[in-house]
Amino acid sequence: MAVVTIVGAGVIGVSWARLFGEAGWEVRVSDPRPDLGEVVAHQLAGLAVTATGDLAAAADGADFVQEAGPERIDIKEQVFTTLAAHTRDGVVLASSSSSLLPTTIAMDNRAADRIVIGHPFNPPKLMPLVEVVPGAHTSTATVDRAVEVYRGLGKLPIRLKKEIPGFVGNRLQKVFNDQAIYLVQQGVIDVRDLDDLVRASLGLRWATIGPFQSGALGGGPAGMRHLVEHVGSQMHFETGSSDPERMGEVLDAVEQTYGTGEQAYERLAALRDRRTRGALAPLDWPETQPGSGSGVADGGLK
Repeated sequence: MAVVTIVGAGVIGVSWARLFGEAGWEVRVSDPRPDLGEVVAHQLAGLAVTATGDLAAAADGADFVQEAGPERIDIKEQVFTTLAAHTRDGVVLASSSSSLLPTTIAMDNRAADRIVIGHPFNPPKLMPLVEVVPGAHTSTATVDRAVEVYRGLGKLPIRLKKEIPGFVGNRLQKVFNDQAIYLVQQGVIDVRDLDDLVRASLGLRWATIGPFQSGALGGGPAGMRHLVEHVGSQMHFETGSSDPERMGEVLDAVEQTYGTGEQAYERLAALRDRRTRGALAPLDWPETQPGSGSGVADGGLK
C-alpha cells in the first residue's frame, strides 16, 4: 500500500486525507495541534490513517507528500526543509498553497526539484480541479508524477505552463469576488440575491462549459468572433472596484445572511457537499475512477 503524508489537519488537509484514504492509500496526518488525535478519530474514522505531531516521522518512508499548512512562507519553508531531509529522492513534495509561488517555497531547499504546487479547490474530496504549478527548479518527472497521482484520485489535474501569483483559479476568483463585493457595496444587489443570480446563470453555465466555450456558442454559428464584434463591442461600461474601507459592511451582511459558528458552518458545508455531489455525475465528473493510475492498484508503486 502506498503511503501519503498529509501536512496540516485543517479543512483542506482533512479533505485531502479522506480523498487519499478512500482511494486506498495509507495516510499519515501530521499537525502540531493538540487535538490532532480527536480530529482524525472524528473526521477520518474507518480509514487507514495515523496521526502524529512529529513531521519527520510522518514523512519517513512516504511515497507522496501533500502539504496543507498555514499560508505563510516562513512556515512552509520550515516544513519543506524537514520534508526534504526525511523523504527519499523522487518523492513529490506538493503544496496546497493558494497563492505562494513554488519557486519561493523551494528557495535554498535541497529538494527544490521535487517541490510543486498541487492546488485544489475546496473541498479537495469533491472538487475535480487540481492546479499543478511547477517552480523554476521543479523537474518534469515531479510534475508528471503529481499529475499521475491526482488523476488516479479521480481529479482533473491541469498543468500551468509557468508560475504566477494566485495561479489561475484564484486570480479569476479574485477579480470576480471584487466585482461582487463592489455591487453589494453600491447597493445594487444584496448578498443572497447575488449568490442566487450566480447559481442561476454564470455558475450553471460555467459548470457545464467554460468561458471560452461559452463564447464560442454565444456567437452562434459564427462563433466567439461574432460575439466579440457585436454584443462585446457595446460593453464599454466601467466595472469599478470594491472599497476596502467598507469591507466590514459586506462581511456583516454575509454573516447576517448565512450565520457564523460551528452549527452554521456544518449546515452550509452539508448543503454545498450535497449539491456538489448531485452535480458531479451528470457533468461527467470524475473523468477517471479513483485508484486508476494512483500507483496503488496492484498494492505497490508503479
